Amino acid sequence: MAAFEYRQAQEIRDAFAAHGCRYLFIGKSGAILLGFPDTTQDADLFVERSAENGRALVAALRDLGFTLTEEQAAEISRGKDFVQLKNGPFDLDLVFAPDGIERFEVAWRRRVETEGFPVCHLDDIIASKQAAHRKKDEESLPRLISFREYWKQHRR
Repeated sequence: MAAFEYRQAQEIRDAFAAHGCRYLFIGKSGAILLGFPDTTQDADLFVERSAENGRALVAALRDLGFTLTEEQAAEISRGKDFVQLKNGPFDLDLVFAPDGIERFEVAWRRRVETEGFPVCHLDDIIASKQAAHRKKDEESLPRLISFREYWKQHRR
């Protein structure tokens, strides 16, 4: 499994913009776009749950080269809480209901725009990882929290 690359984020941004998708980078991929010095295996996206956005997501994903089954397309269109895609040019997780974040609109208002990428605020990324209670998140949380202090002092 290849690591998440900046190029993939650009491809997502461009395809999603072309289709009018509402989404935020979240998880480690979001933190990496904010400057967190780490790696991850996939891109994680917090996507708005609506029928219109779901249809736009399906079209954008197909344009990116994802081969979606009818079942996957239906899950995305209806906003299933979590959809993991491994049938495209890179691995992608679509999260419609991340742990620790109440609603998409709340996270959207706090988002950080960096190089045209809509990214969840680092506080939301950390809150989501804390609420998930996964071992791999608990191992990286101290570094992420330490990075948050640096990021808040040095962001423009």
